[in-house]
Amino acid sequence: MDEDETDEVPKLPPDARLESLNQRLDRLQEAEAKRNAAGGPDSSYRTGQLVLSYLIGAPSGGFLIGLLLDRWFGTRPWLMLVLLFLGFVAGFISVIRVSSNSPAKGPDRRDKG
Repeated sequence: MDEDETDEVPKLPPDARLESLNQRLDRLQEAEAKRNAAGGPDSSYRTGQLVLSYLIGAPSGGFLIGLLLDRWFGTRPWLMLVLLFLGFVAGFISVIRVSSNSPAKGPDRRDKG
């Protein structure tokens, strides 16, 4: 590009195609923001994810902690088995606690209709 005496690059005229592209991009971003704000996982989906995390996380945590304690105390495999069992019990108690809450008491209950 040619530079003038002040060592500045002259401003090029705006391209109509770029303006059109920017306008379409803005419209699509607004539509995407509306769609993401309005929708989202419902409460039953979140509850299912919570139940799944309890059923997987509690026994896994018990297994890993038991394995570590067995190595440390040299009681292989007894602490791992005991803590794995306690993890299953804790997971099921958590699932029962979550499922005993009625949907009407939920923090994000939405009126349908």
